[in-house]
Amino acid sequence: MKAIAVSPKKIDSSRLIELPRPSVTDVPDGRGVLVRMLRVGLDGTDREIDSGDYGEPPPGEDMLVTGHESFGRVVEVGPAVTELTPDEYVVALVRRAGHSRYDLVDLFDLTTDDSFQEHGISRVHGFLTEYLVAEPRYLVRVPSPLAHVGVLLEPASVVAKGLMQAYDVQRRLRVWQPQRAAVFGAGAIGLLAALLLRIRGLSVTVFALEPPGSTQARLARALGAEYVSTAGAPGPAATPAAYDLIFEATGYAPVVFDAMTALAKNGILMLASVTNGDRRVEVPVDALNRDFVLGNKAMVGTVNANREHFEAAIRDLAVAELEYPGWLSRLLTHRVEGLDRYPEALTALAAPDAIKVYVEVAPG
Repeated sequence: MKAIAVSPKKIDSSRLIELPRPSVTDVPDGRGVLVRMLRVGLDGTDREIDSGDYGEPPPGEDMLVTGHESFGRVVEVGPAVTELTPDEYVVALVRRAGHSRYDLVDLFDLTTDDSFQEHGISRVHGFLTEYLVAEPRYLVRVPSPLAHVGVLLEPASVVAKGLMQAYDVQRRLRVWQPQRAAVFGAGAIGLLAALLLRIRGLSVTVFALEPPGSTQARLARALGAEYVSTAGAPGPAATPAAYDLIFEATGYAPVVFDAMTALAKNGILMLASVTNGDRRVEVPVDALNRDFVLGNKAMVGTVNANREHFEAAIRDLAVAELEYPGWLSRLLTHRVEGLDRYPEALTALAAPDAIKVYVEVAPG
C-alpha cells in the first residue's frame, strides 16, 4: 500500500513509499480493526516535520509515516471486536498508551511520559497511508451525517478539550457565566474555537492577520462574530474590551502576553499554539502577575485529546450543522486528490486562504 513518510529531522524528506498492507491479525486477541483511510488533514505540524524541525520514528526504524488528522471507514474487524462494525466511519486518536498511570484509564493526552507516542509525530506511524489497523480503544465512531466533515474532528477535539478544561477550572467560581470571548488567530483551530463558543451563546471577536475581505473574515462573520484584522494595527491588548475567555491559536507566542492583558477578572486564557524557536520579548511581568493574582485569572494549554473530547466534538459539530448549515464544509478549503500529490498539499498550507488542507486518500 502507498504511504507518505519522512526521514525525521531532515529537510524536505517527504516521499511516497510502499508498505505491506496491515491485517486485523496484527492486533492480538482478535481485537484488530482494519480501517481504509479516506481523508487526512494537514496543519502546521506536518509542515514543520517536513522542514526537519522535529519528528521521531518508531523504535528501530529510520522513517516516520506522517499525518495525524484521520478520517476513515472500517473494512474488517477481528472476532473479539464488538464496538465497531464494517462500513462505519471512524477517526483515530493521535496519542497512544505509554507507561504513564493516566494511560491506564485511556487519558493518553495527559501522559506524563517524557517520550510519548503520537501518530505521525513521535514514535508511531501516522495516517497518511491507505490502511490502518488499530485496537477499538484508539478509534472513535463518526455518525454518517457528519462524514462529509469528519476530517475536521481532530482539530475540533482540541478546541472541545480546551473549552471543557476552561469550564472545569472555573468551577472554583461556583457560577461562571462567560459572556464575551476573543479568539486570536483564524486558522482551522481558531475558527472552530469561534464556532464552538458561538454555539455556547458567547459573543465572540476574532482577531487575525487576514484582511477584512478574506475568507477567514467572512467565515467569522457568518457565525455572527466580530472580525478585527490586526495587520498593521494595534493588537488586541490595545482595545478597551475585557474578555471572560480568550482562545489563543495564532502560532505566534508573543500574542500570549496581549491575551493576558485583555483578559477580564475571573477570566481564563486557553493556549492552543505549539511554538518552536527562541523568540524573546520584553513584558511588564509585575503588572501581569499582579493582575492574574488579584483578578483570579487562569491560563491553561490544550493539545491532543482523548476519547471524551472527540465525542464532545462530534456533538458540537452536529449542533453546528443545525445552527449554521454548510459552514463547516466551507472550512475545507484545499483538497488534494491522492497520496502521490502530497507535495501539493504541503504547498497549499502556505496559501493565504488556506484553512483546512486535506488529502483525499480514497473516495468514500
